[in-house]
Amino acid sequence: MAVFTESRGGLLLVMLAAALWGTVGVTTKSLYVLSVTNPLSVGFFRLALSAPALLAACWLAIGARTFAIARRDVGAVVMIGAMMALYQACYFAAIPRVGVAIATLITLCTAPVIVAALSALFMRERLTRTISAAMICALAGTTLLVGIAPGAGPLPADAPAGVLLALGSATAYAVLTLCSRQLANRYHPLQPIAIGFTLGALALGAFAMASPGGLVASYPTAGWLRLLYLGLVPTAFGYFAFLAGMRTTPATVATIATLVEPLTSTFLAWLLFDEQLGPTGWLGALLLLAAMIVLYRKGR
Repeated sequence: MAVFTESRGGLLLVMLAAALWGTVGVTTKSLYVLSVTNPLSVGFFRLALSAPALLAACWLAIGARTFAIARRDVGAVVMIGAMMALYQACYFAAIPRVGVAIATLITLCTAPVIVAALSALFMRERLTRTISAAMICALAGTTLLVGIAPGAGPLPADAPAGVLLALGSATAYAVLTLCSRQLANRYHPLQPIAIGFTLGALALGAFAMASPGGLVASYPTAGWLRLLYLGLVPTAFGYFAFLAGMRTTPATVATIATLVEPLTSTFLAWLLFDEQLGPTGWLGALLLLAAMIVLYRKGR
């Protein structure tokens, strides 16, 4: 009974983390409404505000070993930071072009398929019929979503760019996942995330300051509160809750439970911004979700 209760508690933590992650898109979109900002600045402040909290949690867990990275793993840790920065920038840039629901669905539901493809290409993992079927579902789902604009209106001129940005976000997330997998057995779970978020914040800050729009640091009070929320709640606390829940939750169960994230994003986008996918869009979303479930049922 105690084991069952602990496992159920872990699953609830994973679902809580996924629900919190699902609020990132609508919070970012509301930030765009409140102030004139850019994706690099939003991504920078999200990581910059979360990194100290994650570093502090990691230090409490393992002390001075927080920064003890073996020379052979430095490249993977740097790659985690770089991919985290690219993931943030692409995702936040896709939202104003295609809306929260489409950006989230494409990013989250194609990422596992890209992981499977990269694993087959670079890690010599066999490309099975199951993976091939998942890839076909993901490709078909993304194709259906391409023609569906926020509010189910005419396709915006920059919507194709938004889809490409969402796919770029998914690719960065996939590479980040593979690098994390490489380090998983050698470090505390918080360690690569805390250091990676810190490096990602530094990279995004540098790119933002060098970009034409610059690093936007002027926000109304409501804007700063949203940035603080992004950094501390769905990012720092969300990842902490996810890692804590993973201690007693099987990986396959946990990954299926994270489907709460795109469902939360889609529901909030409809509730707050009247984003509607329409029948074709929902079919595409279901195909993307089917691709994830096919992979996870086979333990990928």
